[in-house]
Amino acid sequence: MIADQASLAELVGRLAGTSQIALDTEADSLHCYFEKLCLIQVSAEGGHWLVDPLAGLDLQPLFDVVCSRRLVFHGADYDLRLLRRAGRFDPEGLFDTMIAARLCGRNGLGLAALVEDFFGIKLSKASQKANWAIRPLSDQMVEYALNDTRYLLEIAARLETDLRELGRWEWFEESRDRMIASTREVKERDDNSVWRISGSSALPPRAQAILRILWFWRDAEARAWDRPPFHVIGNEDMLRVAEQASKGSEYSTPRMNGRRKKSFEVVLALALQIPENEWPKMEKVRRKRSTKDHMVRFEALKKTRDAVAAELGLDPAILAPRGALEMTAAEADSTALMKWQRRLLGLETHA
Repeated sequence: MIADQASLAELVGRLAGTSQIALDTEADSLHCYFEKLCLIQVSAEGGHWLVDPLAGLDLQPLFDVVCSRRLVFHGADYDLRLLRRAGRFDPEGLFDTMIAARLCGRNGLGLAALVEDFFGIKLSKASQKANWAIRPLSDQMVEYALNDTRYLLEIAARLETDLRELGRWEWFEESRDRMIASTREVKERDDNSVWRISGSSALPPRAQAILRILWFWRDAEARAWDRPPFHVIGNEDMLRVAEQASKGSEYSTPRMNGRRKKSFEVVLALALQIPENEWPKMEKVRRKRSTKDHMVRFEALKKTRDAVAAELGLDPAILAPRGALEMTAAEADSTALMKWQRRLLGLETHA
């Protein structure tokens, strides 16, 4: 475990002599409201290391050296977002083994599946939901963390060979670049819709008004407690209470401590007083009505996609998701499909 600046400087020096590095991260989103980068796993020729961001280290020297090398991740989307919040992190070259496995047509896309396929080794998932903010880490957690990068460089080498032999390297580059671009997009929270959780649309308007109040109460409680919102009250319980209370039915308060239970009951009582003119209104999503020509183009694209996917041994959704096909059928110049996907479907490519 690298937990002091001198040890980190030594690691940076060792990594400076390597050409490629495997990385992974662990965070505490299952245990805290304010997610933190808790661990960085590093593998390169000559060793495997764990770096402790919670030790107050200046991570930028590490970021600078690894970003100047070829980086290997498995499912880089989440890691890139997390690392960028901790410093300047902009890799010059990146290989994502999950994207590569998908484009090679492999059945198992998870890291454990790839390790078992390539090496016949079954990785333990015992620490998958562990709290990575605790110190010291248990031996089991250390082993789990090291295994996240231990095999990545060899997996990447094999998958790159497969991609090139299949003539799909260009597919990989474009898919990887689109993924990286998506991680740079900042999504702002929309308070008008953020409370609309799965199942909320089935509630009557008054129950939705109650749910909206409960959602923001839960969010404030979770922030103050620094725990994930589901630790305060789960979505199913909120939906149930909102529906039962809106009908004047008996409801059971989810298990809470005394102060929080009182606060919950006060907020619920206030929510029941919301006048009808302030109840949420269902927003009508105006969708373009599919024309006959649109449907004909969509069915033709889908038929072509399915035939090409079968010939290539790929899941049709990888070749072109249904939503992307619909957008392309409606608008020929849509960028929903990547260039390699458009070529396979016989569509004119656009710069």
